[in-house]
Amino acid sequence: MGKPRIAIVGASLGGTVAAALLQRSGTETVVYEQAQSLSRYMGGVHLSPNAMKVLRRVGCERELHAIGAHPDFWVSRDAESGQPIAQIPLGDYAKSRYGAAYLTVPRSGLADVIERALTPGSIRFGKCLRCVEDTDSGVRMTFTDETVETADLLVVADGAGSTVRSHLLGAVAPHYSGYVTHRLAFPASLLGRRPYDMCAKWWSRDRHLLGYYLTSARNEYYFVTTVPQQFWPAGMVTMSTTRNEMREAFAGFHPDVRRLMDISPSLSTRPLLHQNSSPIWSSGRLVLIGDACHPMRSTAQGAAIAIEDAAMLARCLNEAGPTLHQSAFALYEANRVDRIATAHRLSATNAWMRDDLDLSWFQGYDAFDVPLKLSTARAVIGTADHRDGDFVGDSSHCWRRQPMGPTGASDGFEAQAFSRETRASRPLTGTMPEV
Repeated sequence: MGKPRIAIVGASLGGTVAAALLQRSGTETVVYEQAQSLSRYMGGVHLSPNAMKVLRRVGCERELHAIGAHPDFWVSRDAESGQPIAQIPLGDYAKSRYGAAYLTVPRSGLADVIERALTPGSIRFGKCLRCVEDTDSGVRMTFTDETVETADLLVVADGAGSTVRSHLLGAVAPHYSGYVTHRLAFPASLLGRRPYDMCAKWWSRDRHLLGYYLTSARNEYYFVTTVPQQFWPAGMVTMSTTRNEMREAFAGFHPDVRRLMDISPSLSTRPLLHQNSSPIWSSGRLVLIGDACHPMRSTAQGAAIAIEDAAMLARCLNEAGPTLHQSAFALYEANRVDRIATAHRLSATNAWMRDDLDLSWFQGYDAFDVPLKLSTARAVIGTADHRDGDFVGDSSHCWRRQPMGPTGASDGFEAQAFSRETRASRPLTGTMPEV
């Protein structure tokens, strides 16, 4: 039997990198994306060495080096005094220690580079999934335009609001975390002659601002904030923000931070929503990666972790062979679950890279070279008192955090009835409800 035909729902970073890796291994792979084109959103992405080593295999490394910024340090600064709390070396140090560079790049530029690494026509735009059937012979997908596509396997990479995940677990809407964010990219010329770090995070007790250059020419600057806000109107996606409101939110911060509010061309506020990790990573011929499986909190490393997922899944599919997809999915989960749990624990404390940490466990990771943890049975998330930032469990239950309070802290845990028997009895069969 030849290699399986693989469909990927969602042209996310994880989805497109998975497609590129699978195509390079000779696997027919198509990505279905509901948008009409790749997003032109001018956000920023941190590509740490662990992500760059994967993108090297896709053939994107050189082009990303040409367009991205190359920070020599990640600088953590005290919000009020501006004094460095930590300076974590990147630049040449990352290359020699971890085997690849650390870049910050425009999200749209990264998406374009990865798209060019795909077989032309691999992304089918305007394809909004309406229902999916997992049959004995394959996966049948029906889209809202009434077209039908089939594949042997389906990779779910459509983000935290994944419709397929909702069918597997039931529709659970994300809840407001008690925090909002402001994100803005603008011409670096607006900074004037005042020197700004290539990459710096300003920390206070309950809020922070991360700012960095996006391009090798240092002509674009980007910042993103996390600020506590007790209430957010239901159904509201974004709200405009005045400079006075921003000045009030960062009133105690160093003048360099407050100046960013003064020179910003426009400002808006978005809610930070929270959704728990999925207790099921795969079912039948379907497998989840990235935020569709384990949404990351604000660490600036969510893209790298999704890229790692894509690499490990591609590796496990090749290791297991064309007919053993369930073994491949179990191997993928077994080799990701503990690492994701560690990342969640660190992100839950909002201390990622705040101190001079040894980051070799993260940046030194290579999804294609790390020894595999072999799994003879389905790896079950929630075993062995597994803990991460989202839930705690034992061999018979998953435990899910109750909604976060206004401070962002969990108010406790509640049991979810996902026993081993329940998991086994919930394959994706029949038809997913229309969405």
